[in-house]
This record gives sequence, structure tokens and C-alpha cells, in this order.
Amino acid sequence: MDKYICIHGHFYQPPRENPWFEEIELQESAHPYHDWNERITAECYAPNSASRILGTDGSIIDIVNNYAKINFNFGPTLLSWIERRQPEVYQAILEADRISAKRFSGHGSAMAQIYNHMIMPLANRRDKLTQTRWGIKDFVRRFERYPEGMWLPETAVDLETLEVLAEFGILFTILSPHQAGKVKPISEGEWKEVKEGEIDPSMPYLCKLPSGKSINIFFYDGPISREVAFGNLLSSGDLFASKLSGAFREERNRPQIVHIATDGETFGHHQPHADMALAYTLFTIESKNIAKLTNYGEYLAKNPPSQMIEIIEKSSWSCSHGVERWRSNCGCNIGKFPGGKQPWRAPLREGMDWLRDQAAAIYEEGASDMLRNPWEARDEYIEVIAHRSRVESERFLRRHQVRMLDEAEMSRTLRLLEMQRYAMLMYTSCGWFFDDISGIESVQIMQYACRAIQLAEEIKSVALEPKFVEYLRNAPSLLEGDGAIIYEKFVKPSRIDLKKAGAHHALLSLFDPHQEHSKFYFYSLHNHEIRRSALGRLRWVTGMCRVSSELTWEEENIGYSILDLGGHHLICGVTSSVEEGHFSDVCIEMEASFAKGDLSEASRLLYDFFGKNNYSIFNLFKDDQKKILNSILKRSYEGFASLYGQIHKETIPMVSLLKNLQISLPRPFLAAQEYLINVALRKALQPRETDFVHLESLIQEMKQWPGELDKPEIEMMVTERIEGDLKKLSVHPDGVQLLDSTDKLLKILTSLHLNLNLWKSQNLYFSIGKKMMPKMEKRVRDGEILAKRWIKSFKQLGRSLRVKSF
Repeated sequence: MDKYICIHGHFYQPPRENPWFEEIELQESAHPYHDWNERITAECYAPNSASRILGTDGSIIDIVNNYAKINFNFGPTLLSWIERRQPEVYQAILEADRISAKRFSGHGSAMAQIYNHMIMPLANRRDKLTQTRWGIKDFVRRFERYPEGMWLPETAVDLETLEVLAEFGILFTILSPHQAGKVKPISEGEWKEVKEGEIDPSMPYLCKLPSGKSINIFFYDGPISREVAFGNLLSSGDLFASKLSGAFREERNRPQIVHIATDGETFGHHQPHADMALAYTLFTIESKNIAKLTNYGEYLAKNPPSQMIEIIEKSSWSCSHGVERWRSNCGCNIGKFPGGKQPWRAPLREGMDWLRDQAAAIYEEGASDMLRNPWEARDEYIEVIAHRSRVESERFLRRHQVRMLDEAEMSRTLRLLEMQRYAMLMYTSCGWFFDDISGIESVQIMQYACRAIQLAEEIKSVALEPKFVEYLRNAPSLLEGDGAIIYEKFVKPSRIDLKKAGAHHALLSLFDPHQEHSKFYFYSLHNHEIRRSALGRLRWVTGMCRVSSELTWEEENIGYSILDLGGHHLICGVTSSVEEGHFSDVCIEMEASFAKGDLSEASRLLYDFFGKNNYSIFNLFKDDQKKILNSILKRSYEGFASLYGQIHKETIPMVSLLKNLQISLPRPFLAAQEYLINVALRKALQPRETDFVHLESLIQEMKQWPGELDKPEIEMMVTERIEGDLKKLSVHPDGVQLLDSTDKLLKILTSLHLNLNLWKSQNLYFSIGKKMMPKMEKRVRDGEILAKRWIKSFKQLGRSLRVKSF
């Protein structure tokens, strides 16, 4: 077969981690998920690892790993998050590459990517080299093979970038048809200019470079790719397959490849359930023998290029002006604001470039005394980033040190390297892509810049921030005035030092008093001394602890005092100037005022001693704010339950009368009953051995009241319960009783019309069925009665889960 089809998905999200905690903060805009990575994983990355193919009755007839049949790349920073937070999805992605290598003549479908989505034509050569090395090393660690191809962020390209890829042995990359400049046959002929992107996308092209090296380029099919991304092509798998097959041309008397490239998030996030359209498209292509599915590595090996290409330099797939979207007011935007002007982009880029050069000078000067080759060490620092541990950091430093370094010098070296990491992260492309500098993506890269500034100023005692803020002052915002205001309002409050990390720990320890040693994100804390006293519900806590960073090995002794005035009114003072005797004397004085009930005096002493180093719940990481508030609210919930219970008990006769007279219940009566029923329903669903009689009676009682069910929480509880049962079954698949009870629970809850997320449960069920059904059928043939009952119960549960009977 000379017809080949390849679908490429560029799966990427910008790094969203808080630079000081290395974790993603709660993002309310991603509700009901914790953050956008979590939401997009649930909508796209996970579904594509186990996508459904449905039968005519709407039941699942197969579950497939889409990644194994397409060509794909994942951003390294995104994969790092998936590895930590979604290990099952992560393993499915790795497994897909192994499967694809078996399917496609030894060529895995995964491609590498430039590390943190930096626009390469706008980077200096040093950053181009490091970003490429980091992307390749990250790929090799994960996929256990060297990459054949590499994805360029936004497909932004220039000759120097291609030279760097070729230098590292990368065989090919993918570009937009509008990035093709001139074309000619390899053997002979004249160069012909490519007009308006009209390059033949059905073959690879050879790009010869000024150095004498070369690299292969695939230009994806532009019209079909646009229809996938922005049209309705994914509304039907048959329609998608037909569109792809229709792109073959009979007049091409040679092998031909129809291939598209689009954001991977199209398949499920941008277009809900499009992963299923993709799965059915791939199924249709194979089952109807329309063409052979392939990936770029296999096709290139079997069909080397016959044509040469010259690229259009400093071009990309998402800016009609080249790469101006990431450095000037070119007019490209997403249409959020009228007028489409972005004069903020140039000052932001200029400020970042200035900061990069300042950080480079500080790094080179500071590291030259400790590292044999500072820039080579930076290139290898990805090994430390990939394995965050003291052992790995020590191994790295011993390998690169110019002499034996003491603890303080090691810490200084690590801070220099972290400064360089953030000086590259601040160039993540999304910071310039959208319409205003106040967007979360721009704020994120300014946080990275702030962290680089903080480390630089600690290392060299230079004031870089004022000059950087001057650049931001020239970056106008439609919503917040200018970049300097945004920096002060949204970036600087996130800045953490060891004292502030200690304050976080101290405030959290108020609600978890038993931790002498604790790990707080990438900080370790060891309490030396803690004293506590209480006055009714008011509390006073004071203590001393040692705070250390696991990333940079910085350490500091701090003292703290916390005054809990009830509710969310918390005052925490922290100092690093701890003279143990003096600190104890002051704390005794503050505690004495608190014990007498003189709260104003206790507060005054706290403010006087700690000065400006005072913190409250407003200074905490978003997730920790939520943790503390949930702890505080728990007391309120207990009070509500008691109060509503009393109201309900006292109003039963009146409620009965009103119901018999068919008079609407007063809202206070209804609110009390509604709250109590929801609490009772949640309690009934918690035990693994559910009292089904009690559960059914609660549901019947609920139906008699016009109150509302707390659906989101109930749905989450039931989803987790069903998943737990299926996980137990995957370990002990013979459990007929568990099959029956799980099915009964689903049936009883049907009348509540819950919107259950059964995705994981269906995956588990499907896996158990593939493994167990052949065994059980054999046992039935051998006359085993229990096996026959198991098959009946298993199929019944499958109907409830909407999965086909095996």
C-alpha cells in the first residue's frame, strides 16, 4: 500500500508551578478541578490514553490507547507534572511509544520538544543549545531511546535553530506549509518559490544548512489541520476519515503521506469527547483498509526525500507576521479586547532580555570559581531537575566542581543554577501569546523573572528589580494600568524566602500540632521548641525551628509567635534574628499578656518585636489557605448539624400538619431537612459495607421533600466508591459478592439522576474482563457453578457501567 496517514498531536501546557513552592496553586478558573493541568488531563490527556469506541447501542465495545496509533509530542514540563500527579496516564503515554515502535518498524511515535516552549528564533544561541539538550535528555530519560524528531514551539524556526537540531542528531521536524520558502528536486532543477503555503505536503523535504549538515522537514496539510482545530471535522469519525482519505491524489505516481498537525488538546479539551472521534477515525482507516497508519520516523525511513526546501526564517504556525507575536504589537490576538493592540509585548521582551543578560554575567562570574565549565554544567543540570534529591545534587556537583566545595559553596552553586533555570522559564511562549499583560500566563513568566531576580540579588547583592520594573512600567495593560502595577499586585506577594516559608509552616502547625519534623513542598522544617497556651477558643503558639530549602540547601533558624483570635483572624510574627534567651524572654512577656486576656497588649508586643515580618492567612499559598479555612469551617458545620437537628425535631408536628394540608413548607423548615438529609446520605455512602435498606429509605425520604441534593459532593463520593470497588476486584477478581453490591449501589442511585464520572471504573472493568472472562468461561466448561454465577454478575455490572458484555 502506497497510501499512508499520520495524525500528529502537539500536547502541551505551559509550566504553571509557583516558582517558590514548585507546585501549582489552586486555580479557581479551572473549577471544579484544582488547576488547569488537572482539568485538561481529565478532559484530554487521560481520555486519549483509554478512548472509547461505541457500539450502535451506545455501549463501549472497545477501549484503545490513541497515542499508540498517532504521532505525538508532550512538553517536558507538562510530562513532569503528569508523572507526579497522574502516574497511570504517564505510564500509558510511555507504553504507547513502545507499542508504536512495534507497529511502525521500530520507530516510536513520540517526538522530543524544546524544553520549556521558548520561541527559538528569539533566543540566543546559548539558550538554544541548553533548551535542545534539556528537551533531548528529558526525552531519553522517559522513553529510553534517542528521539528521531523534535517539535519546535509554535513551529517557530530559523536556520540557527535547525543547525542546533542537526548538531544533536535530530532527523526531522514539522512545520506549517506557510513556512516553506523555495523548493527544488535534489538531483537537478531550479529553485521555485512556494506561494501562499502551496507546498505539496505528501512527502518529506531535505533542508541543507549553511554548516553542511541537513535536516528533514514535514509540512503538514494546512487546510485539514485547520478544519480539525477550528471546524466540525471531529463531530464524526467517519467524516474525519473521509476527509483524510480524500486528500490522496491519484496523479502522484509515488508513495504519499496525508498528515496533519494540531494542538493535542483539540482531542477532548477544546472539543469535548473528540478523543472518541479520533479513536473511531483510526479504527475506520484500519478496518476499511483506507490507508496504512504510520508515524514520521517510519515514513521517512521508507521514503527519503526527493525534494530540497528552503524555509522562511523567523516564521511560525500561529503568527502571520513571523514571530512578532512574541515581541511586538503585530495585531495577532485571540479577540478578547476590541482593537487588538498589544504594545506591552515589546517592553516585556526587552525587560526579559535585559534580565537574562544580567543573570548570565552573574552566573558566569559566580560559577567560574566553582565549576570547571559553567555553561556545560548548566546543560547537564537537567539531571538534577529530573531527580530532585540531595544525593543527585551532590553527585552532579562533584562531577562538575573545579575543586572540593564546602556546604556553603555548594548551596551558592545550586542557587546560581536555579537562577539560570528561571531565566529560561521566563521565556515560556504563552506569556506573550494572549491579549493583555495581566493574563495568568504573563503573570506566570513574571513570577519566574522575579525568582531569578531574587536569586541574583542574594548571590551578588545587586538591585536588579528596580530596572526590570522600569521596563514593565512601559508595558501598558488594558485592565491594570501597566506591567509594573501587575508585578507589584500579583507577582511580588507570591515571593517567598526562608522566613516566609517558616511562617507558612508555623500557621499550618496551628492546625496540625503534632509535627516536629515536616516537609513543606521543597522546604524541610525541624522544630526545636514549641510552647502553646489557650484562652477558651483563642490560642497562642510560639516556637523556634530550622528551615532549609531542598533545592538550594539554604538554611536559617527562625523564631515565630502566632496569635489565633478565632475564626480566620490569625497573626504570625517571624524573625531570623534568633538569640534564644532574648527571644524566650519576649515570648514569655507576650504569653503573660495573652493569659491575662489582654489581647491588645499581646498583639502590640508581637508587632513591636517582629516589626514588618508579620503574616496572616492572606500570605499563604492558595491551597494552604483552603486547608486552614476548611479546618475552621469544620467547627461551623458541626454547629449547623446540631442546630438543624434541633429545628427538625421541634418542627416535626408542624411539618406533618403542613404536608397533610398540602401547604408549602416554610424555607427554614425545608433548609433544615435538606441539610440533614444530605449529611445522612453522605454518611450512608461512606462505609464499604453499605446498609442498602437504610440507603433506599433515605432516598425515598428525599423524594418526599422539595429540597435539593448536594449533587457535586454526592457524585464525587459515589465515583470514588465505585472506583474503589473495581480496584478491589482487579486484585481479587473472584469476588461475586462485590460485583453484586457494586451493581446494586448503581441501581439504587439511578433515581437520583447523578452525573457520575465512570471513566476510571469502566477502564478497570474492561481490564478485568479481558483478563478474567476467558478463565471463567473455561471454568464454566469444567462444570464450576461459581464461575457461571460470576459471569452473570460481571455482565450485569457491565450493563450498569455501559460497557459491552465480553
